[in-house]
Amino acid sequence: MRYLAPEIECLLASERKMCFIAGPRQVGKTTFANYLLAQKENRSAYFNWDIESDRKLILRSPEDFWLRGESPGGKPLRLGLDEIHKFPRWKRFLKGLYDAHRNDVEILVTGSGKLDVYQRGGDSLFGRYQMYHLHPFTLGEMLSRDRLPPVSPERFVESLQASPNSKAAEEALSQLEKFTGFPEPLFAQSESLLRRWRRSHEQLIVREELRDLTRIRELGLIESLVNLLPERVGAPLSVNALREELGVRFETVQNWLTALSRLFFLFSIRPYAGRLARALRREEKIYLYDYTSIADPAPRFENLVALHLLKLCQLWTDCGYSDFDLFYVRDREKREVDFLITERAKPFALVEAKLSASDVDSSLRYFAERLKPRYSMQIVRTPVRFNNAFVTKGVLLSPATQALAAM
Repeated sequence: MRYLAPEIECLLASERKMCFIAGPRQVGKTTFANYLLAQKENRSAYFNWDIESDRKLILRSPEDFWLRGESPGGKPLRLGLDEIHKFPRWKRFLKGLYDAHRNDVEILVTGSGKLDVYQRGGDSLFGRYQMYHLHPFTLGEMLSRDRLPPVSPERFVESLQASPNSKAAEEALSQLEKFTGFPEPLFAQSESLLRRWRRSHEQLIVREELRDLTRIRELGLIESLVNLLPERVGAPLSVNALREELGVRFETVQNWLTALSRLFFLFSIRPYAGRLARALRREEKIYLYDYTSIADPAPRFENLVALHLLKLCQLWTDCGYSDFDLFYVRDREKREVDFLITERAKPFALVEAKLSASDVDSSLRYFAERLKPRYSMQIVRTPVRFNNAFVTKGVLLSPATQALAAM
């Protein structure tokens, strides 16, 4: 069971809305959907747009394909639809299905292309669905036996300080660093399988997903772009430098990066400028969902922390706690803090990721004084002269095994 299961079961039972589950390719969406379908025993059905027989059935009988000889009535049937956003009229199709059969079916929709971004015409689905984001495994989920979701924003730091700095946490974090949080390489723990998986994962996104969901055809150049990205993780991204290396227009590189983001190959965070007079305002930083291609251990660890924080922000937002976003902070004097979580555009938590440290970074103290977030923390992979989280001058200094165990 993944961490979203209790929330989704509650949504389907009480709000009677469609449930959209988006996330990267091979993150476990289909396995998770089948788990949710199995909870309905004999009252469930699964259709995958990528399977030709399922696609033909949907196109031939869009109004009752899901019945398969059954009659509506009794307990609702739980219906799983995978990759349906590849159907050119998917929004109109889902709207009609939901409006006609909302009392007969509980609809689960999964996909790796961003369901909340691709707008392929038709009527709006506003008010008919709830979006959830399924992420690769994080340390907190690996250590939680029952896969419960992370704690609420109000109890986050309290839970972080209560998390044990255990041998199990160190072993699990080492596995995440080496094999990613994607289920297949993570649980196989084979370096040769990881290399094969990484190659096929990139080819699946570049050679199939981009071809199916965009009009981009320069696939060879995009593969070159993908190879250039790992060494640029964690620093403000110069699109102009990428343009020069690839020999294409500035707008073309921007469009390719946007497409890779929509397909969950990478994600970007913007600089935060509120309350800061000399803040950097334009250049984004990018991070990869699979960070195993990053050779330098410092940006690789920063990428791992970024994924944990992104999951936290999206989960809190999806579950309705508030609207959370992830930024970074940098000014013209090159002072920088890796991450800033905002709640409704106001600073909630400043987070600095360090490979090794014994004291709080000076830039973190500087921005904590000016932004005055609710929390300020520094997450350290290899702590020097401390073993457990503690607060010093208003900043929480924590080993990574302890901090990430709460996410």
